[in-house]
Amino acid sequence: MIKRLAAALFLTLPLMAVPVQADAKFEAFIQTLWPQAQKAGLSRALFDRAFAGITEPDPVVLKLAANQPEFTSTTSAYLEKAVTPARIDSGRAKLAEEGKLLAAIERKYGVDRHVLLGIWGMESNFGKDLGSMSVMRSLATLIYAGRKRDFAREQLTAAFTMLKRGIRSPDNFTGSWAAALGHTQFIPTSYLSYAVDWTGDGKRDIWGSREDALASTANYLAKAGWKADRPWGWEIYLPKGFNRALIGRGHWRPVSEWQKLGIVRADGKGFGNDQAKAFVMIPQGIDGPAFLVTQNFMAIMDYNLSHSYALGVGHLADRIRGMGPIQHGWPDTAFDLSHEQRMELQRRLSRAGHETGGADGRFGARTYEAVLAYQKKMGLPLDGKPSLKLLEMMRHGG
Repeated sequence: MIKRLAAALFLTLPLMAVPVQADAKFEAFIQTLWPQAQKAGLSRALFDRAFAGITEPDPVVLKLAANQPEFTSTTSAYLEKAVTPARIDSGRAKLAEEGKLLAAIERKYGVDRHVLLGIWGMESNFGKDLGSMSVMRSLATLIYAGRKRDFAREQLTAAFTMLKRGIRSPDNFTGSWAAALGHTQFIPTSYLSYAVDWTGDGKRDIWGSREDALASTANYLAKAGWKADRPWGWEIYLPKGFNRALIGRGHWRPVSEWQKLGIVRADGKGFGNDQAKAFVMIPQGIDGPAFLVTQNFMAIMDYNLSHSYALGVGHLADRIRGMGPIQHGWPDTAFDLSHEQRMELQRRLSRAGHETGGADGRFGARTYEAVLAYQKKMGLPLDGKPSLKLLEMMRHGG
């Protein structure tokens, strides 16, 4: 959601306890947050309670913020940890246990129940790992020393609003390192905008009520553009001689047109909705699996702005549904570029008008699309491969 910052995927990650030592500069910084709290309508007494005992930045927050798996690993490595046999089995068990609830939510919001289970499983291991870190300390840390200050300030204002309304108290305001909350890890702004009271008890309780949490997630996806008449996407095979210049989000076409170009589902089945618009995505390069993804994939990305995450949710949902694993093997990604050269290539591609989604040195779907677009522009063979040769060409104005 950048809109939503990705919550930590593995909330059960073992972390060493860090002794709290007062940091005078940090304590002084906390006091600079009072005007923001006051503007949000918080009383001074509640502000002091909210930050009581918080005397230094949380080093765990900074460590996790710099190493989000959905943004720092390859898609294949991410999926290997995200879509596990245990998580698939747990999802199928939840599908049976919560069948009536999920069916009712699906009827109201039009969002596939399996996708809701995919998000629930990815975010909190089906409610087992809600997060136990102080929301106020996490957000103060990100503002004070992190690289996500704008995000954290926006979330802090929303957190102040939640405290003012009594939605949470300072004693139980906990979540992930990124202040993601409850069963499906809503950040504070998303809670205020999309959380619903499914049970009708007067509370939007995404912590203690799986019903409220799942309905809130369905409401979020529906508002993000989810369409009930199509899936998130399909794994596909590209035909021999396929025009690789058509790969990427700049080329939305009805499924029927992709079929005319020779695209088929990897499992041999039909697509179902021939008029649904979709684009071709290659999350790990032209030699890896390819997917035809719909507007629903983008709705999941609205929840978490990562192709790996959205693919993880979609694939986990499919496995819970009873579908098989990804058919195509994942390619090696040992390019002849250092980490610094990878970032330089991404910067140069972006400056040339081919957006890579950021210069972080990690090659994901956007980077591969950018490489193909640049190669097409320069009249080069469309192999879609980042390389030192390509970087050298760009350095010399090619």
